[in-house]
Amino acid sequence: MDRLSIDGAWVHTPTVHSDPRGTFHEAFRATDLRAAAGRPMELAQINSSTSRRGVLRGVHFAAVPPGQAKYVTCVSGSVLDVAVDLRVGSPTFLRWESVVLDDATRKGIYLAEGLGHAFLALSEQATVVYVCSQPYAPGREHGVHPLDPDLGIDWPAGLTPLLSDKDAAAPTAKEAMAAGLLPDHDTCLAHYRSLAG
Repeated sequence: MDRLSIDGAWVHTPTVHSDPRGTFHEAFRATDLRAAAGRPMELAQINSSTSRRGVLRGVHFAAVPPGQAKYVTCVSGSVLDVAVDLRVGSPTFLRWESVVLDDATRKGIYLAEGLGHAFLALSEQATVVYVCSQPYAPGREHGVHPLDPDLGIDWPAGLTPLLSDKDAAAPTAKEAMAAGLLPDHDTCLAHYRSLAG
């Protein structure tokens, strides 16, 4: 697991074994994540989405506690996956970092509770699988507009992003902060400590 510039975000680049039959790799190993993050990730729900080229999903996050940690992989096609630090008071508040997830490198990205998540489908079709630490709970789920200029995410040129109605209506980071929707960094840190046991 390689730490990204945002605390709470790691990338896993597996060894992909190939032979005439195809390939095999370990997409996720709980002990590796625990060693990197300092706490386990409970598996509560697995989601899968299929998107056509140009579909932009996110920036999504859940209220902390309990929040929702995610481990994300792209099992078919490719996406630009983005982690955004939405934790008010964090040294990297509103910083984002992107990683290409695809069916060749088989990389996965882990995002701790309180981080925002978004991705843009780069291939004609992309299937993304998310392992989540908490089940979907509509009352705790929030979003920030992925094209918010204050975030300044460098989405690839040449693609017209296709957003859901919900994502297109999402508030900017400033609006979400003013409404008290963004997670508090200290609260997130306390939650991480509670999970470490």
